[in-house]
Amino acid sequence: MEPQAPKHAASTTHARLLLFNTQHASPGRAYRQAEWISTQESADFAVLTEVSSGPGGSALVEALGEYGYSSVIAPESPGDYYTVLASRSAELHPVDSGVSCLPHRAPAASVTIGGQPIVLLGLYVPSRGPRERRNEDKRDFQNAVAAVLPDLSALFPETPVIVAGDLNVIEPNHMPPHSVFGQWEYAFYKSFAAAGFTDAYRHLHPDTVDHSWFGRSGNGFRFDHIFTTTAHAPQITACAYEHAPRAAALTDHAAMTLTLTIEGGSHGIE
Repeated sequence: MEPQAPKHAASTTHARLLLFNTQHASPGRAYRQAEWISTQESADFAVLTEVSSGPGGSALVEALGEYGYSSVIAPESPGDYYTVLASRSAELHPVDSGVSCLPHRAPAASVTIGGQPIVLLGLYVPSRGPRERRNEDKRDFQNAVAAVLPDLSALFPETPVIVAGDLNVIEPNHMPPHSVFGQWEYAFYKSFAAAGFTDAYRHLHPDTVDHSWFGRSGNGFRFDHIFTTTAHAPQITACAYEHAPRAAALTDHAAMTLTLTIEGGSHGIE
């Protein structure tokens, strides 16, 4: 299949990002996921989490290229799920995120939109894991991410930094409450604000109840999150959960979108 032209022109005035948990898709479903993502105007950039280290992950990366994503960062994974970054138009330049634990789950990139550089960090936090390693990888990865967050905001003081991912944690005042989470998991969520990042969804929707994943009992969890550097939070113009891919059985998570105005961006679409 020859690479297609993007279905939407990339904005030069806004950073438009889509967060999508792939649920370790098989090759066939990975192609359908990439096709759906390519139809979304809000997906100039895509952060894809829980990507399979097997044939499904390879198919996803291939499909993204075929559906118009000309720049893709897909870290090598040692048999573990990983995170992929993709861009419709602007070239992604890999940046060392500094996350030393499971770095294939935390790729970072710099990209320029309308003359304005921004930094993207994608995250896929491990689930609690099997009984013999209960919480070990999750705690270690969370600690590694929390340690680098202050450095990210300090290294790029004038640059918008966007962090997007499936964090496998909920906010402290989550509705409904879920007693299974420990204080160390809530502390990870709080570490973003402490490091100078703002929850983009809560910035626009301080009291709205929405969820990105639902358990077998039907209870909802807001596991998927997007943060921006607090200095750039006033530039957030939209942030929402999109349930269409979950309803279509493309994945078991809602997708999430962000639109961030880029100061100094050229006016128009490239």
